[in-house]
Amino acid sequence: MVSAAVLAVIVVLCLLAPLYASHISGTDPFVADPVGTTVLDDGTVVPLLQPAPQGVGVLPLGPTGQAHFLLGADGDGRDIAARILYGGRNTLVIGVLAGLVACAGGLVVGLLAGYVGGVVDGVLSRILDVVWAFPVLMLAISISAISFASGISLGFVRVSSGSLALPVLIIGVVYVPYVARPVRGAVLSVRAADYVGAATSYGAGHGRIIRREILPNVLSRVVVLFPLMVATAMLLESGLSFLGIGVHPPAASWGTIIEDGTQLLRNRPLMAIVPGALLATTVCVLNILGDAIRDAFDPKAELRMRAR
Repeated sequence: MVSAAVLAVIVVLCLLAPLYASHISGTDPFVADPVGTTVLDDGTVVPLLQPAPQGVGVLPLGPTGQAHFLLGADGDGRDIAARILYGGRNTLVIGVLAGLVACAGGLVVGLLAGYVGGVVDGVLSRILDVVWAFPVLMLAISISAISFASGISLGFVRVSSGSLALPVLIIGVVYVPYVARPVRGAVLSVRAADYVGAATSYGAGHGRIIRREILPNVLSRVVVLFPLMVATAMLLESGLSFLGIGVHPPAASWGTIIEDGTQLLRNRPLMAIVPGALLATTVCVLNILGDAIRDAFDPKAELRMRAR
């Protein structure tokens, strides 16, 4: 319950990003303002960017602890707190949608491979093995680097390079094998069950057997894997954005904000620490929720873990 409450708070805060930016902060987190100023509670007018003490470059406004620029400004004079909330929305959306793509794709591939068997199983299994052989991060970096400038065209469907759909598609595809393999194993186990043989002997068609006998028994595997897929997708998206091949500026994600913060880590550490802490917290609570869902579907699993 605590993990669910923490996740709910983070999600609600990110969803309220437009309200915070327009009515509390009063800034546009996507427009650079290098010559702007803000007014503190005591009426003092301070510049958002000022010359650095070393005499090289500029130093952004630090945390004010007030409604305006609560966590200070970034190197372009934009409100860090507002960008963190907007960036959290993008990271969460990409994580959830990529998790859905991975689970849906893995479910379809696993069902086909496990139920049809034979040549279909052999071909799909070899394809999954090839994808599995590559490190996820390296595979995602390779695809993102190729499609970063021009996007992806799939027949009549085109995904532009600046769209959030591009990282969703890339991340979802590279994680399909991580769902397809356990689904295939579950389908093979269920297909050998007596009730499936009985349904076949009664003349039930393949579609009915899949819908009524196999799918309900393997869907729980996908439900358990979904929070983990969302968590890993968020981490991968943040890594790609940190490297500059994920979310396109001026849009933000926690990865892009962390990358911006590394340039000011000595003088403005909160710029990198806060989004990093939010990302780590979200990933941790998603993993805890995944374990709770697994225990709910399979209470014996918790007993086996305690026995060890």
